[in-house]
Amino acid sequence: MSRGYQHDYAAGRPQMYDVSERHRKAATMVAVLSRCMGEKLRDARVLNVGCSAGLIDEALAPSVGSVTGVDIDASAIAKAVSRGLPANVTLLAGDAMALEFADQSFDAAICSQVYEHVPDVERLIGEIHRVLRPGGVCYFAATNRWAVVEMHHGLPFLSWLPTCLADRYMRLAGKGDRYYERHLGYGALRRLVAGFAVRDFTGPILDDPEAFEAAYLFRGKVKRFAARLMFRFARPIFPGYIWVLERRAT
Repeated sequence: MSRGYQHDYAAGRPQMYDVSERHRKAATMVAVLSRCMGEKLRDARVLNVGCSAGLIDEALAPSVGSVTGVDIDASAIAKAVSRGLPANVTLLAGDAMALEFADQSFDAAICSQVYEHVPDVERLIGEIHRVLRPGGVCYFAATNRWAVVEMHHGLPFLSWLPTCLADRYMRLAGKGDRYYERHLGYGALRRLVAGFAVRDFTGPILDDPEAFEAAYLFRGKVKRFAARLMFRFARPIFPGYIWVLERRAT
């Protein structure tokens, strides 16, 4: 996988600078992590892998001890730093597959819609496991390869296709020259995180999105009902998942 497109990823994607959208995501992260960590979250040292323009990090800041965001997009990091950051937020340009932190440095981590962008996802997950303290948790949001509509480009069945056909599809649709993302299916995702204890919050969020500050994900009762039905009976093709990965104590 070429990584050239990642070095200026945020520049061509206005959603990375959408304050309300980023803050909504951060609120859901806080709600989920609070269920797992309780009061410990207030003092937690949190790592955000793939922080992009840093808006999520800023929104997390009041709820945690500190946030360290890492992203390969140095331009986005520089812009975030230039606008000023909360005192407990640090943003660094770096490689998620080679984190420059000591073992067991963080109480919690966030890896939200990031795994499909890296060339070696096993190294990414291994690095998150390494820097988490025993008992530490990672908020892991992942899109399913078998989602009917691919989330980044809005094209049906794009992630289902072999690379050569996906590239051609992108060009025909006028979405770019190549399809860079590499999604995994449900079973492959479960195998990827097998080194952690996994708590699946997708179902609880579908059942009570308001409790997790996630009502924005399901507009209307019909859409919410259909999503709950699909998750219950067709989980392997559900569009995406929110899991909490816990590094075991031993």
